[in-house]
Amino acid sequence: MISFFEIFFEIQKSVHQIIFSWIPFSFGDILYTSLGIFLLYSIIKCFKKNSRNKSLLHALIIINIFYFTYQIFWGMLYFQTPIIKKLSSQEEPNVEKAKILALRYLDKCKETRKLVTEDKNGIFIVKDLKTVQKEILFQQAKLPKNISSKKATEINSFKPSIFKNVMSFTGILGYYNPFTAESQFNSQLPNTLIPFTSAHESSHQLGFAREQEANFIGYLIGINSKNPELRYSTEYFTLKSLLNFIVDEDPEFVKSVLKKYSPDMKKDRAYEKAFILKHQGLLDDFFGFTNNLFLRSNQQEGAITYSYFIDLLLNYEKV
Repeated sequence: MISFFEIFFEIQKSVHQIIFSWIPFSFGDILYTSLGIFLLYSIIKCFKKNSRNKSLLHALIIINIFYFTYQIFWGMLYFQTPIIKKLSSQEEPNVEKAKILALRYLDKCKETRKLVTEDKNGIFIVKDLKTVQKEILFQQAKLPKNISSKKATEINSFKPSIFKNVMSFTGILGYYNPFTAESQFNSQLPNTLIPFTSAHESSHQLGFAREQEANFIGYLIGINSKNPELRYSTEYFTLKSLLNFIVDEDPEFVKSVLKKYSPDMKKDRAYEKAFILKHQGLLDDFFGFTNNLFLRSNQQEGAITYSYFIDLLLNYEKV
């Protein structure tokens, strides 16, 4: 049955990309907005005696159709064979190995950072996002065959979300819309996050549903790229993930690595931290909580858990 849904996903994805990719704005955002307005209207009408039952029935029908369609288009992909079972090595994450890899990626970040463009304040910026997106699509077709046999359509369906202002206050970097096959990203993010976020969302476009597996596929897409912007964003994400994994066991090691950041990397890190602090609040807490519930309901660990990505990374990399 899962193989059937994988095949069905490839078909509906191709059709949806042909239909929606040429639209210059996010059609998926419009779809969600329309659904939200309809549900709000139905809830308001429920308070009126004459139309209460009818409005409630309409709302429940729409919710059920929406949820059923979601499961057919996307939800069943959470039951695919985990990537970890496709790797030759399946060892438990090891902090000592993670430290070795963190130092390796620190050196990589330092070197790649020298190759990218920065603004007048010395902060990394993406010079040409379309080129980055084109490179992501190109790298999709070069993924290791033992890990991915999924079809790369090479159709550019990356869209900046119209909800970018709200997303900045929720901690959501981007999302994949299974109803339109669009990869949404928050265009207000610090540029260090945008290329890898795009690679992550493109992994969902390929059909990898689990969040940490999408991180790993995004890592494979970006790490060997000849585009320095995509490669730096990927290396930087990988380094941060490794440090987040290590910090509980050895905070002093993490502090020592942060001190070894190049001056340019320190500027990028300070800008990211300032952005996060500026947008922290109740919405961030609420969406973090609800996103964790969503992930756990789909056979995944919570949003803040890095262990599965690190598990995949350490078993893939030779340390």
